[in-house]
Amino acid sequence: MHTVALAVTDGMLHFELSLASEVFGAPPAGVDVPWYSVAVCGPRAVRVGRFLLEPDHGFDGLTRAHTVIVPGWADVDQDPPAALVDAVRAAHEAGARVASLCTGAFVLAAAGLLDGRRATTHWAHTRVLAARYPRVKVDPDVLYVDNGSVLTSAGKAAAMDLCLHLVRLDHGSSIANAAARRLVVPPHRDGGQAQFVTTPVPAPGNHPLGELFPWVIERLDRPLTVEDLARQANMSSRNLGRHFRSATGTTPLQWLLTQRIRHAQELLETTDDGIDSIAAATGMGTATTLRRHFNRTVGVPPDTYRRTFRAQRPTPAAPATT
Repeated sequence: MHTVALAVTDGMLHFELSLASEVFGAPPAGVDVPWYSVAVCGPRAVRVGRFLLEPDHGFDGLTRAHTVIVPGWADVDQDPPAALVDAVRAAHEAGARVASLCTGAFVLAAAGLLDGRRATTHWAHTRVLAARYPRVKVDPDVLYVDNGSVLTSAGKAAAMDLCLHLVRLDHGSSIANAAARRLVVPPHRDGGQAQFVTTPVPAPGNHPLGELFPWVIERLDRPLTVEDLARQANMSSRNLGRHFRSATGTTPLQWLLTQRIRHAQELLETTDDGIDSIAAATGMGTATTLRRHFNRTVGVPPDTYRRTFRAQRPTPAAPATT
């Protein structure tokens, strides 16, 4: 079983800690796959926000974990405790995947795990992070950064995005989407999206693009253009681009490509359809086009992705008997 260790000490932000516990603590309903074992690791009873928390293990438990989550660090003007920094460094050296949520990036930076790496944190603290740790390549404009064994996220909602990204890496897109539905959050936002957008992806009826998003999702098999989207939204292409940037932090074409890739992932995980059929169903046209965009976006070819996650398809829960 994959162990996720939450590294805690006095001064952690309780929202990020609770968020990680919620994502990794239990599988979505109806999904029958080996889920995570969550361990809270800290030196003693610690104060997290307004609460006292009794850890399950000491910091030595981090070195036995597969994934270590470092929640937000409340006081970025103070150096994080040396014991926490040393334990996080030791966990990474032992082979753990280490991820920070929000200002937890300051702990990873203090441990030297971000030296020479691209990283992010809450937009309000990116300048402080860059000034204090000049060897870190701080990117203030993204939701999260995945460096393989070291990951960082921006604040609050972006921390959820990173946690779901980890679930997606471990279990595939279908199960990550099921986890998102259980938590009643959007199923996916790319790490490269902008941190600061004026609204989340809008619901129908309360935003100029609210009706457009579901209209597009239902027509991913069609060769849609920006002009098609603008016509459906009853606005100019330039105005459409402004609204898209405000709502999603990206362009209409990039957003559309992301939806096509995510749909392809679900089809690869849950159907036996060939690559040509999936290319048609996702509006990619040809298998060659699908493979090129899929490999560039996901990092592996569609066939490799299918082999990796096919064994992890969700199994419906058995019906209750009386």
